[in-house]
Amino acid sequence: MRDDASRVVDRGRYPTAVTPWDDPDWRDAALDWAHGELAAHGLRVTGPGRVRLRPWSVLVRLPVAGHGAAWFKANPPGSAFEAGLTAALARWAPDHVLAPLAADAARAWLLLPDGGELFRDVLDRAPADPRAWEQPLAQYAALQRTLLPRAPDLARLGVPGEPTARLPDLFDRLVADHPALPPDDRVRLRALRPRLARWCTDLAELGIADTLDHADLHDGQLFAPQPGRFTFFDWGDAAISHPFCSFLVPALAARERYGPDVLPRLRDAYLEPWTGSGVAPAALRRAMRPAWRLGTLGRVRAWGRLFPAPAGEPAAAPPGAAESAAWLRALPSEPPL
Repeated sequence: MRDDASRVVDRGRYPTAVTPWDDPDWRDAALDWAHGELAAHGLRVTGPGRVRLRPWSVLVRLPVAGHGAAWFKANPPGSAFEAGLTAALARWAPDHVLAPLAADAARAWLLLPDGGELFRDVLDRAPADPRAWEQPLAQYAALQRTLLPRAPDLARLGVPGEPTARLPDLFDRLVADHPALPPDDRVRLRALRPRLARWCTDLAELGIADTLDHADLHDGQLFAPQPGRFTFFDWGDAAISHPFCSFLVPALAARERYGPDVLPRLRDAYLEPWTGSGVAPAALRRAMRPAWRLGTLGRVRAWGRLFPAPAGEPAAAPPGAAESAAWLRALPSEPPL
């Protein structure tokens, strides 16, 4: 039904990945939904979309008259909760997130407006400023605090989670079932378990409850539409976890751009909104060390959700297994804080 011949399709590093886009009926239904929802907002598509296909999403950029573009996104089963979560976040914390034009939680479909300039593009264009991450990290922490009472609602939306005190059980499953861990690494990681249990206990006893963890908050996962204002998006890797585990990914991104000396001030910027929680600042800083380590489990869990091992092939390593194993192997490393 749609003009496929003029549409650009980007499959990236996954040219053989099977996505629902390959089904003409699904493709027509998805595009009809997107066009209809845009029309309901008084918006008109002016040409064929640009399609990006990855195992973790189908993403279509639709040119829209007078509004730049809108984005259709479809998630696989491992992150099907994103559509409902994105719509809920727009109700609960509209100043912090990119609000969708439409969301179909049952079909895991999202229609998003253009969010403005990516934070990454702002960083690339501006002179190097090690303080650049301070404001978005403080705003993100404020978002997490806002969502503390919403943990049960997040679970009902299908956002996966493991209470901080039970993360050793998750660790056991990840190590035992991982398809790309060699035996020596498995032995080393299992020997780490008593220490990991203590890290979990320390975090759980801090007195700050689990909440939403983006789990992949690098500089391409937030917009900077105007100075001092940021909107967060792309929640497909999210989980309900200890909030401080979120610091790992942005800290690594900032360290790669600015060097390790930037980390203490970024840690303090992230922690500033938590100083009203009744926990002493020194205890908050100490908690960032175990949270840094445990944040790696969130990355492993996200890779495993998006690239599950093929049924009936327990020995086969799916795409993403090497990246997932690398995160597990990083767990024993001393946090650079």
